[in-house]
Parts: sequence; structure tokens; C-alpha cells
Amino acid sequence: MQDVSSLVAQARDGRPRAVARLISLVEGASPQLREVMAALAPLTGGAYVVGLTGSPGVGKSTSTSALVTAYRRQGRRVGVLAVDPSSPFSGGALLGDRVRMSEHASDPGVYIRSMATRGHLGGLAWAAPQAIRVLDAAGCDVILVETVGVGQSEVEIASQADTSVVLLAPGMGDGIQAAKAGILEIGDVYVVNKADRDGADATARELNHMLGLGEARRPGDWRPPIVKTVAARAEGVDEVVEALEKHRAWMEERGVLAERRRARAAREVETIAVTTLRERIGDLHGDRRLGALAERIVAGELDPYRAADELVTGLTTS
Repeated sequence: MQDVSSLVAQARDGRPRAVARLISLVEGASPQLREVMAALAPLTGGAYVVGLTGSPGVGKSTSTSALVTAYRRQGRRVGVLAVDPSSPFSGGALLGDRVRMSEHASDPGVYIRSMATRGHLGGLAWAAPQAIRVLDAAGCDVILVETVGVGQSEVEIASQADTSVVLLAPGMGDGIQAAKAGILEIGDVYVVNKADRDGADATARELNHMLGLGEARRPGDWRPPIVKTVAARAEGVDEVVEALEKHRAWMEERGVLAERRRARAAREVETIAVTTLRERIGDLHGDRRLGALAERIVAGELDPYRAADELVTGLTTS
């Protein structure tokens, strides 16, 4: 068993091994997970969480690395959660944190962690919310969450980040992808990366047009900016940081940031509660209560919905 209070104290001092162990406890759904979360709770709330998503090949990792460099120039501590597809053999991340963003590996002000989706849909790992909490408590000023390559429906990052950045690239059909349900609804900042390629201006124009066709905005509402970058050469990255800071200031001024964080906490509580119930229901296979309800349904004495209500009532009161 790990000494949780000691690990948390070391994480607050910026020791990467302690941070790694805490995140490992989260990913492994350790029996100490509740103790870890209780210890971290008073230490969270200071980090600005930025989500980066987009189709495969748009340059998410390169853009994330460039943003790390820009924030480090400002003296900010940066945490990175890079969510990768799972290995079908080991269940681990296919791409490791030693492979990506290697230029930051020796910087004590940067913590980079690869996490496997382990089959979880939506572009994120199931443990991402708790891992974000670990990095927040460890003193990161900015947390960058890079999703796996996503399509038009896998937009879960919008529910986990303070600000969501959607990356596109010319010549990949992303203008059409952006028109599909989901992508246009989650972006707070849009980045057309690889802007040195032909078609970058056209992609930006298409995106601007599609944003204009979206729901009507009132005066003072946030209109997502479109920034063109060449992340591999760090061109336009400072403009992205500026756009992020403007969005953060806008949210703080109007109370949007606090509301987003409340909604995020509510979803996290709901997910934990549903998972707990699902586990308890899973333990009922072969249980007499479930069998008795099934017999009553077959006999026509009870419908499945009333049976489910009885089962849930029994689970929550037992």
C-alpha cells in the first residue's frame, strides 16, 4: 500500500515520480483511489485545462509541444495528458510519453503522461478527469489534454476542458468534417495547422462561413476565433495562446468558467455513481433477487421497468 499523504506532499513539491504514482493509482482503479481523491480535493481548482482535439494527422502532438514551449516561456508549470489508442495486447498506450515531445522531457516544469483509452469512446481515457485532478493538485498552472484522433461524434473533451481547441488542416477534408454535428459545437478556439500548405486560406474561410451559419450569438457572446499555425515551426502559436487567454478572461468575467467547472464536477459525480451501481448490478448475476424478479416478469406479474425500479431501490437501500 502506498502512503498517500506522502505521495501528495511530494507531488506538491513537483516530484514527477510521485505524480506518476498517483496517476497510476487512478488508472488502476486502486482501492486507495478514494483516499487519493480526498487528499487532493483541497488542493485543486488552480489549473487552466485546455483540450486539443481533431482528426488524425492534423498535428495535435506537434501543436501541444509548441504550446508547452510558449507557456514555459511565460514561466508557467505545464502538465500534459496525451491520450492514445490502447494496445490490443497489453492494454497500454500505443504511443509513449518518451516518444512524443521529447524536447520537454528534462524540463522540471513540465509533466507529460500518456494514457490509454482502454476501449473508452469519446477520445479520452476513462481516468482522465481524475488524472487532471492529480496534475492540478501537483501545481500545474496549465494542463493540456490531447485526445486521440476523433471523428464528428467523439467530442467528450468539451466536457472535460475549460477551453476546447479544435485543430484542422488543409487537404484533409476537414472543412466537410467540421460541418458535421459535434465539431462546430465544441470549439472555443479553432486552429488551422499546417498553414503553409495549399488550401489553408480556403479551409479557414470555409470554417468561418460555417461558424457564421451556426446558432445566433447575442452581443457579448464568445465567437470562436480561427488561428492559422505552422506548429512544426512554432508559427502562429503565440496567437493561439493569446486566443486562449482571451477566452479564459471572457469566461471569468461572465461566470462561464465557474459554471463549466460545476457542470464538470456534476458529470464526474454522476459517472462515479452510475459506475458503482453498474458494478453492484453486475454482482447480482445468479443472485436470488434478480432471479425472482425475472420469474415475475416471465409470469406476467411484473413489467421490466417496475422490476428495474425495485432492483435499484433494493441496491440503494441495502
